[in-house]
Amino acid sequence: MLRGFAPVVAADTHTLVLGSFPGEASLVATQYYAHPRNQFWRLLGSVTGEALLHELPYDARLKRVLAHGIGIWDVLDACHREGSLDSAIRNAQPNDFASLREHAPRLRKVCFNGKAAGRFADVIGAAGYETLVLPSSSPANAMLSFEQKLLLWRKIVS
Repeated sequence: MLRGFAPVVAADTHTLVLGSFPGEASLVATQYYAHPRNQFWRLLGSVTGEALLHELPYDARLKRVLAHGIGIWDVLDACHREGSLDSAIRNAQPNDFASLREHAPRLRKVCFNGKAAGRFADVIGAAGYETLVLPSSSPANAMLSFEQKLLLWRKIVS
């Protein structure tokens, strides 16, 4: 059974970006979105006006994102999976979203990084959060260009 990461949130986090589950590169590095071709950090940097976010050391990236009131987590806490594709996920165990209110009491908006994570949008929305399903930042999602993804990702801060 593979285990995911703790949430990156603070008391003033108002927006949360949820992925499905860390890929192999992220699990090895113990960092969210560690695959060098994943566009997550470039997209989030562009959205927040932190154009060089993806070039910062990981801990500095997390601090900058939190400074904008944005948190990071995944919908799944644990699963079985070979490789990094969401379609290979088996025996999925969701994270404890009820605990979010304790750690991020100002949380209002939950954005989903891709359709696999977005399957939880209705459940999260029913808990009273505004939801937004975004195109995946994964290199496996090559149907949209960076610019096309960015147009939709800008809705994170609107």
